[in-house]
Amino acid sequence: MELLAVQMKQEAHCTVKDLAQQHGVSMRTIARDLSLMREQGMQIDADRGRGGGVRLDRNWGVGRMNLAYPEAVDLLISIAVAEKMDSPMFLASLESVRRQLVASFSPEKRSKVTRLKSRILIGVTASTYVQASANSPPKRVVQRLHQSFINQEVLEIGYQREDGVSSERQIEPHYLLLKYPIWYVVAFDRLRNGPRIFRCDRIGAATMTGARFQLMPKDAFQPSLAEDDLSL
Repeated sequence: MELLAVQMKQEAHCTVKDLAQQHGVSMRTIARDLSLMREQGMQIDADRGRGGGVRLDRNWGVGRMNLAYPEAVDLLISIAVAEKMDSPMFLASLESVRRQLVASFSPEKRSKVTRLKSRILIGVTASTYVQASANSPPKRVVQRLHQSFINQEVLEIGYQREDGVSSERQIEPHYLLLKYPIWYVVAFDRLRNGPRIFRCDRIGAATMTGARFQLMPKDAFQPSLAEDDLSL
């Protein structure tokens, strides 16, 4: 029904017969779906007479958005980045959106996201040399990194260094650092028993471990940041 609703909202004129043919179902099935959509509160208008059509009010759905928790986390991180970059073009409604997102979380999750903005670090723009070697990390890796970042959960990763050497690590993602357009995770590396900086696009795999960690202050990572020329 979701695809049907999107199509009806975008197209000015749809007949039940056309919809049935496009979706490969009977006209009775489309009629049943339309009835269910009306019961769910969707504003569906119908034209009477021969050749009449049905349409979904274009204003329906404004203010309604159902996000899965990982999707909400991704959106929150994006909002936090925009706020930290202090861009006047995008700040008008971000605070309101963030408040509504946070309010939709359970009390337990709500307490974890209130400190989110302070854990987003913005550095200088990455050099052209670094940008030339950048790749997009897998979507699944990004989602799990975001989730472990929010929940303060240890993440097991497969990481490839600049020289091509690969290793398995268990990291605690304490902070995220953006040196546009490159993202880094500022973490405690349990394998090396110390702070380390990992380029997100070199993380090839990520697995949640279920183990939690306590947040460390930024000062604890300053030597590592300075060593890699990433000082705050």
